[in-house]
Amino acid sequence: LKSAESEKEMANMKEEFEKTKEELAKSEAKRKELEEKMVALMQEKNDLQLQVQAEADSLADAEERCDQLIKTKIQLEAKVKEVTERAEDEEEINAELTAKKRKLEDECSELKKDIDDLELTLAKVEKEKHATENKVKNLTEEMAALDETIVKLTKEKKALQEAHQQTLDDLQAEEDKVNTLTKAKTKLEQQEAGGATAAQIDMNKKREAEFQKMRRDLEEATLQHEATAAALRKKHADSTAELGEQIDNLQRVKQKLEKEKSELRMEIDDLASNMESVSKAKANLEKMCRTLEDQLSEIKTKEEEHLRMINDLNAQRARLQTEAGEYSRQVEEKDALISQLSRGKQAFTQQIEELKRHLEEEIK
Repeated sequence: LKSAESEKEMANMKEEFEKTKEELAKSEAKRKELEEKMVALMQEKNDLQLQVQAEADSLADAEERCDQLIKTKIQLEAKVKEVTERAEDEEEINAELTAKKRKLEDECSELKKDIDDLELTLAKVEKEKHATENKVKNLTEEMAALDETIVKLTKEKKALQEAHQQTLDDLQAEEDKVNTLTKAKTKLEQQEAGGATAAQIDMNKKREAEFQKMRRDLEEATLQHEATAAALRKKHADSTAELGEQIDNLQRVKQKLEKEKSELRMEIDDLASNMESVSKAKANLEKMCRTLEDQLSEIKTKEEEHLRMINDLNAQRARLQTEAGEYSRQVEEKDALISQLSRGKQAFTQQIEELKRHLEEEIK
């Protein structure tokens, strides 16, 4: 009985040993499997850690590059703002220059118009001066002709006066003859009354007859001379009065012409003074016009320079805006990459934590 129980116990122990051996083999196999799995998990963990580190490095590099891009973008935006402000300042200056140029062009055009008006005035004044000088010349010639006429009439008047005096002298001579004959007759009559001889009486009669004849001739001549003298006196008086009137008229005309000549001389002086003033004004205007043209040329040069600067600044601003846009796009890409890397890092970290937890569970 004991043997049977021992055998049964041995059988049970053997069976239990086999079970234990089998369980041990299973445990060993499971241990090896777990060790292999642990090694794989550790390798996977290391790989994940390396990948996480690589992703972290990439993330840090991306963040650094992103920060650099942001700084560059900010600098570019500041530069774009500066260039824009400079361009606006240049455009404002250019607008002022354009307004000043337009004003100078208007002033220059007005000055040129004034110069043209002055040239017309100068030509008109010069024409009037020549016309006045011709008038003075004509008046001078007329006055010379009047002087000649006055001299001629004065000579004629003097000749008439001399002829009149000669007539008076001739008349006086005839009167002297009449007086002489009258004295001779009186003497003869006295001789007859004193008892002259027959011969003397005959001679006296002859002389009386001759005297009567001479007396008649003398009376006729005297009457003729008196008539002639009266006619000559009247003619002389008329001629003298007429010549005097002509001379007076000519003198008045001469005085009038001299007054006109003096007035024309003064007018010529005024015209010459006006011409000088107009010439000076024209010279001053031409000088001002040249100055304005120089200023206008300088402003045009400055305007062209400012336009070139504005175009350069606009081109620079466009280029900077393009670069800023490119940097903005790169920043957005880097932000997206950083987000992607952050999500990847977080996922890898979760995987590592999951592996750690799983490994701990497997070890237990």
